[in-house]
Amino acid sequence: MPGGGWGMGGGRRRRAVRMLEPVLLLLLHQGEAHGYTFLEQLDEFGLENLNPSIVYRSLRDMEEWGWVSSTWDEEETQGPPRRVYHITAAGDEALRSWAQELREGRARIDHLLGLYDRHVAEGDG
Repeated sequence: MPGGGWGMGGGRRRRAVRMLEPVLLLLLHQGEAHGYTFLEQLDEFGLENLNPSIVYRSLRDMEEWGWVSSTWDEEETQGPPRRVYHITAAGDEALRSWAQELREGRARIDHLLGLYDRHVAEGDG
């Protein structure tokens, strides 16, 4: 397969991790949440079975970049305190940028697939 085996999971895993940031920002845009809540919602975006450490690392990175802030929730839990994550104004801006990049990427992909489909339909493929 081209690209080192796209269908073998390695490339797919890298693409999934690349999508994690905009997905987390979108979920945070919809409302604050504990980290484990995100793990339950990732399936909807094709990001099932990600190692939780990858999700938490992304949240920490985004907090360092100023996109996300967190507080400790000591009242709502029956166990140890848990972090509650919130999107910041910078995170909203990052999400807007991601959305624009994704729209532009979709247009490039649609163009490529259109050319490919025409090529195959003409019997050249």
